Amino acid sequence: MTLAPNVYDAEPIPEAARAEIDRLLQSGDLFRYTAPENAPVSLLEREFADLMGVKYALAVSSCSAALFLSLKALGLPRDTKVLIPAFTFAAVPSSVVHADCQPVLVDVMDNYRIDMADFERKLTDEIGAVIISHMRGHTSDMDAIMALCDAKGIPVVEDAAHSLGTLWHGQKIGTIGKIGCFSFQSYKMLNAGEGGVLITNDPDVVARAVIMSGAYEHNWKKHKAPEGQNTSELEDAFARWQNKLPLYNQRLSNLSAAVIRPQIPELERRVTDGLRNHDYVAEHLNTSPWIDVPAPLAPETRAPDSIQFNLVDMTDEETRAFMDAAKARGVSVQVFGMHTDNARAHWNWEFIGDQGALPGTDKMLMRACDTRLPVRLKKPELDFIAGALIAAAEDVKARASVAAE
Repeated sequence: MTLAPNVYDAEPIPEAARAEIDRLLQSGDLFRYTAPENAPVSLLEREFADLMGVKYALAVSSCSAALFLSLKALGLPRDTKVLIPAFTFAAVPSSVVHADCQPVLVDVMDNYRIDMADFERKLTDEIGAVIISHMRGHTSDMDAIMALCDAKGIPVVEDAAHSLGTLWHGQKIGTIGKIGCFSFQSYKMLNAGEGGVLITNDPDVVARAVIMSGAYEHNWKKHKAPEGQNTSELEDAFARWQNKLPLYNQRLSNLSAAVIRPQIPELERRVTDGLRNHDYVAEHLNTSPWIDVPAPLAPETRAPDSIQFNLVDMTDEETRAFMDAAKARGVSVQVFGMHTDNARAHWNWEFIGDQGALPGTDKMLMRACDTRLPVRLKKPELDFIAGALIAAAEDVKARASVAAE
C-alpha cells in the first residue's frame, strides 16, 4: 500500500548555515546591531534587495510587521482607509488596524483574484493606500490596479508573502507597487520559521521603516546601501527622520538571517520545482468534472507551493463529504469557508466591523479548496495526491447519485 506523502515538513536548512549558526552561538552575537558592520541581517537585506533588483530591503520579525511598517512609513493619518482584498489572511487587516487605519474589503472572484469592478467602485478619494494580497500566490490584474491607483496618486503595497518568485510580464512581484512585503515563515519559499522583509526604491520610505523597526540612535548607519551607488540619498533621508518617529522594535535576529541566507541560491530551483509540481497536479485535477483549478492570468508566471481548486456542482453536504473522503485517502483539504474560525474567511475578522456585501468572495470561500504541495515532492507523491482528490470527488458524487435514485 502506498503511504500518503508528508506535506508538512519543509526542506532541510542547507548545511552551509551550520558554520554561521555555530559562530553566532559561540559569540552570543544574535542582535543585528551589535556588530559594527556586516551583521548577518545587514548582509541578508543587501542580498535580498539585489535578488529583487531594488535599492533597499529591511528584514523584520514577520511579513505582518513589514505590512504594518509599510503603512506607517507612508505617513498615513489615523483612521485612513486602506483597501485590501476580502480574500487574504487575517494578518493583513490586522496590520492595517495596528497601523491605526481602517481596512476596506474589496470583493474577490472565483479565481481568487480581485473583482476589478468592485475595486474601481471602492477606490474613492477616502482611500489613502491599497494593499494587494497575492493570496496563495494568485496575482490580480496588476496592470489595471496600478493604472487606477497611479491616476489617483494612491500608493500600492504588495503583500507578496506567498509570491516570492512570481512574475508579472516578467517583472518580479513585490517590485510593482511602492513597497513589497514578503514572509520567511516555515511554509514559504525561504524558511526561517518566522520573519519578513519589505523592499522599496524610496529612500524616505525605507528610512522611516528602518527607524520605526527599532534602529535607535544611529544604528541606521549599519544598513547597507546599494553597492557602488551614492549613499547621500539614503543618509539625507535618515537625517530628515532622526528622532522624529516612534520605535516599534520589530527587528530580525542574526540567527534568523543565518538560516535564510544559504537558502537564497536555492530559490530559483524551488520556484521551478513548485510550478512544475503545481501544473502537473492541476492538469490531472482538471480532468474531473467536479474539480476546477483556475488558470493564471496571461501576464502571470506563478511560483506555487500549494494548490487551490474549486469544487463544481457540489452542495455544502457534498463539500464536507469531499473533505472527509480525501482525508480518508490520506490527503488533507481545507475548504476556506467550511472550517470553523478559519483565519482566511473574512467573516471571522470581527475586529474590522461590518463591511457590507461581498457576494463573490462568500461564494468562492464555500467551494475553494487548499492543499499543500511542497516543492520537494516527486512524481509518485504528486500522483498520489491528484488520484486521491479525484477519487474523493467521484466517490462523493457517486453516493449522491445513488441517494437520488
